[in-house]
Amino acid sequence: MSVEQAVKTNYLNALKQAIDEEMAADSEMICIGEDIANLGGAFGVTEGLVDKYGKWRVQDMPIAEECIVGTAVGAALTGRRVMAEMQFIDFISCGFDQIVNNLATFHYRTAGEVPMPVVLRGPAGGYGGGALYHSQMNEGWFCHSPGLKVVCPSTSYDAKGLLKAALRDPNPVIFYEIKELYRRKDLEEELPTTDYIVPLGKATVRRSGEHITLVSYGQNMYHCYQVADMLAKDGYSAEVIDIRTLVPLDEQTIMDSIKKTSRVVVVNEAPRTCGFAGEVLARVCENAFEYLDAPPARCTRLDTPVPWVKPLESFVLPSVEKIYNTCIRTLKY
Repeated sequence: MSVEQAVKTNYLNALKQAIDEEMAADSEMICIGEDIANLGGAFGVTEGLVDKYGKWRVQDMPIAEECIVGTAVGAALTGRRVMAEMQFIDFISCGFDQIVNNLATFHYRTAGEVPMPVVLRGPAGGYGGGALYHSQMNEGWFCHSPGLKVVCPSTSYDAKGLLKAALRDPNPVIFYEIKELYRRKDLEEELPTTDYIVPLGKATVRRSGEHITLVSYGQNMYHCYQVADMLAKDGYSAEVIDIRTLVPLDEQTIMDSIKKTSRVVVVNEAPRTCGFAGEVLARVCENAFEYLDAPPARCTRLDTPVPWVKPLESFVLPSVEKIYNTCIRTLKY
């Protein structure tokens, strides 16, 4: 992979580049969603694509997520690759039946003959004062539905590389974009001008450490980095893992880290009960129990909707302080 003439871009524009490049490479690929053509999407991820590729390939859809997903399934049956945008990932629930009963199952119920090259993507996550209808991380719904892949990038480089990989995958992918990361200046990166992908199903170690493993994805990665800095001042070295792809999960990278550190804390901003953090901890207990020197721990959202009022939002969501305290308890067990 060459990095010559690399350009600096943010998380949002990295996603736009991925869609643009994949549409240029495949004249049969289409994009559908609410306001994605004339408006360019609620956040501007598809801005300019309708001018470049026309209204046949970049189509505005009714405010009906079940219709959007059903249309994507039908288009995929004709051999097209489809990018379908949910204006906010919270609204994906309106298309739930089509996703879990049609999109996710076609490959299985046709004995492997029918692929479903569909990516459902949309802005997700809290911390921005969006309240209960615009702050959800509902990835656990789809991690629990066989046939779907689930992705959540935390960096601009990964946003582009993972979305390109997802759009090339013959399986349906639910792609979570963290809207609070879209335009963060400190996340701008120099991206290669040559083609690249980030493979699905492969985690990465963002920081190496010896005393405790922090596992997360999406926006909570940046909380974990701050916690790692705080722990370093206390004399502890934290290893930080970005799993990037939830399904399929790269268990090996996590287990290898725990064999080294003997302690683990998993962080996500979805609710605690049946959240993905619990799934990671279950696999740790099944596969690395003998390496643990302390009970595996998690720091998650409380089992409540996300409030609008900022102090209450901060109270229910994971924070640097909460993660740090969880790590200290685990380290001193």
